[in-house]
Amino acid sequence: MVVTTCATTCAFVEWPEGLEPAGARWDVLRRQIEALRPDILVTNEMPFGRWLPDADSFDADAAHCSVSLHELGIDALAAIGVPAVISSRPVWAGDRLANEAFALAGGRVTPLHRKQYFPEEAGWYEATWFRGDAGGFAIHEVAGLRVGVLLCTELMFNERARRYRRAGADLIVVPRATGLANASWFTAGAMAAIVSGSYVVSSNRVGDGAGGPAFGGRGFAFAPDGSPLAETSAVEPVKIIALDVAAARRQKAEYPCYVADAD
Repeated sequence: MVVTTCATTCAFVEWPEGLEPAGARWDVLRRQIEALRPDILVTNEMPFGRWLPDADSFDADAAHCSVSLHELGIDALAAIGVPAVISSRPVWAGDRLANEAFALAGGRVTPLHRKQYFPEEAGWYEATWFRGDAGGFAIHEVAGLRVGVLLCTELMFNERARRYRRAGADLIVVPRATGLANASWFTAGAMAAIVSGSYVVSSNRVGDGAGGPAFGGRGFAFAPDGSPLAETSAVEPVKIIALDVAAARRQKAEYPCYVADAD
């Protein structure tokens, strides 16, 4: 799929569980991105290695391995040559981890946001593994766009998308690691776009985790009015869209974005 436009282009993916940032499988994925030449690549949540929170108890050795693997992963992402990559990584936060979204541009990593909302159930024992902080939900400029991040479960808290609208977000990115039941995630993505007047782009894991969860793939993109633009599949695990920033900014004056907040 080729986009011929002067607009900013954004690629999103469904990448496999257990992905290593080197080797034959990585080379295939890397070449897919290089062929599309996007301005921005949005990856799935903590894309490298096994999904840690499928275990119901914290394992410091596994945590150290994941942190180290994602450091190597950042080097691999930088080598693709995309102007900007938005992803997330595990970083230490006291005796647990934080799930930190970041932008990678020009070889430099800029932290964007740390995940604040955590599920705690079979396959997703995230409250056991991760800690939030008081960092909040801020807008950052990435590749000339005003970008907000909602990490996976945070997409379900629609007030956060509305606050990103107030902050003037052009794009909300949603790296995620979700199961096979995708309907509610698509609904949440569409609603986030509707209430924010922003593009919403999400990438997901795909495949079976060692500890039991099955990840559902189907990365998606919604326009600022909530209309669906594209989604990934097993046949097309990478998709690319053009972002019309002017359209996102005009949408802020349309219903329901213009409705005054009650608080």
